Amino acid sequence: MIFFFTGINSLLTAFHRNLREEEPVMKKLFLLLPLAFCISLTRAQSYKETKPVKSPDQILNELYCSGLFKSEEGRIFDIRAVPGIAVYTNILNWLLGQVAGLQVCTSRNGVRIPLLRGQVPGIYVDEIPVTASYLEMLNSSDIGIIKVIRTPFFGGFNGGNGAIAIYTLRGDEDEERP
Repeated sequence: MIFFFTGINSLLTAFHRNLREEEPVMKKLFLLLPLAFCISLTRAQSYKETKPVKSPDQILNELYCSGLFKSEEGRIFDIRAVPGIAVYTNILNWLLGQVAGLQVCTSRNGVRIPLLRGQVPGIYVDEIPVTASYLEMLNSSDIGIIKVIRTPFFGGFNGGNGAIAIYTLRGDEDEERP
């Protein structure tokens, strides 16, 4: 780096000696060129860091999920934004048409069981493992988001088959809902 500046200094000195005999235009150019170089250096060093814009799914993921559930994998459904969600008595009925590879079977005792790619996934309500029969009692208008993780989820039993994580509304969000 020192060699670079000494080389430039010797070139500028030689150029300046020749300018004494040259035209006044060259003298102006000689003064403006280093000035422009210095201005470009100062502007190049003024970098303003911008924060990346988060998608609505990333915001919901940070708001509701924690721990192992906070991964970026999976698809998030904002149930609060779905019109007419209160019509569904079981959230699996609505979810059936929304997730690729999801099937819902009915057991002998009438409980609807979700299947992701033919396997029973882990079912979680507010990150607590529950059975499929629990979803029958869960009111669909009380749900905030649903996160479906189709890749292997190692947060509990049946995790290798994926997971369906359902998050209910919190007290302050319930008042905001129209």
